[in-house]
Amino acid sequence: MGRLVLKKERERSALRRHPWIFSGAVDRTEGDPAPGETVEVSAADGRALGRAAWSPRSQIAARFWTFDPDEETDAAFFRGRVGRAARMRRELVEREDLDAYRVIHAESDGLPGVTVDRYAGFLVCRFTSAGAEARRGEIIAALREEFPGAGIYERSDGAAREKEGFEPREGPLAGPEPPEEIEIREGRCRFAVDVRRGQKTGFYLDQRENRAAAAAAAGGAEVLNAFAYTGAFSVACLAAGATRATNLESSREALAAAARIAERNGIDPDGIENVEGDVFRVLRRYRDSRRFFDLVVLDPPRFVEARSHLERAARAYKDVNLLGMKLLRPGGLLFTFSCSALMEEPLFRKVVAGAALDSGREIQILRRLGQPPDHPVATAFPEGTYLKGFVCRAAD
Repeated sequence: MGRLVLKKERERSALRRHPWIFSGAVDRTEGDPAPGETVEVSAADGRALGRAAWSPRSQIAARFWTFDPDEETDAAFFRGRVGRAARMRRELVEREDLDAYRVIHAESDGLPGVTVDRYAGFLVCRFTSAGAEARRGEIIAALREEFPGAGIYERSDGAAREKEGFEPREGPLAGPEPPEEIEIREGRCRFAVDVRRGQKTGFYLDQRENRAAAAAAAGGAEVLNAFAYTGAFSVACLAAGATRATNLESSREALAAAARIAERNGIDPDGIENVEGDVFRVLRRYRDSRRFFDLVVLDPPRFVEARSHLERAARAYKDVNLLGMKLLRPGGLLFTFSCSALMEEPLFRKVVAGAALDSGREIQILRRLGQPPDHPVATAFPEGTYLKGFVCRAAD
């Protein structure tokens, strides 16, 4: 086993059990480890800190598997980590009316670079780090043991994998191949998931509880769902008694899927409108034509990938929230979100407050929103907190 030696006084993060070691903290490697190989990690004074996966091509040079220097990272280790994650979900989120959730949430489940989502009888995996790539065989074997008979499909793509020096990879790994659309249950709603071409692994599982919160407030409401993707917020609100919903989305394919999902849930076609276009432009058009809504959902894509882009992203978030606030009827509700990990909650709150000030309206924040329990955040890994949101109300 190779060895990774840190620079003097750079072990503090590891002692706090943070799973990342940045390249600037590395003094040297011993033994010429290969990418993804498990290495022992030592402080400059020789203290053993744990075992991590080596990733020489990334700014994150290593990711800890364990902080126990004596723990073996063998097949039994990965069976244990996968089994622990699966048990936690069964205890916290699995129920008769829910068959889609996140099974493994990367660093926060002790498996850096590994995410696994369940969609009914299928699991969709992403391996985005060198360590995850090197140990994918053990992880897949553990998933087959934990979910016998499940179809397992791989969607290893995205910028994170590229930074590790790996090409995208996609395809079936075990069991039956998924159909073109997998039907999943979420409360009273039925959604269709395209795990091959859909965003993320096919669906925004992390918004489950926030969809329920919006639905609970949607009785009798006219709803605008901006950045709608396949319209899940709209379906949840209409199923709960909303009178009408408008999906606003730039992707024609996503809106076509939204129409199919609405039909699958028995929604009257006259009660839902699908609008294709640039969201910012359409929102401005609605503002200028004085079109108003009782409930507005703003769930934009990630606006920031690097800290150098944070100021520009804050302006975009402020702009879209200002537009959303302008479209609210008196007493109307705004459900606003950011999925950008670098947009931390205090800054996002400041952005929302700035938009409220510029709107000239009296806006209250009623509650905070975030990730559901199948997307946990390890206390030593605050970077796992990426989804944050607020429910805001426009004064009567």
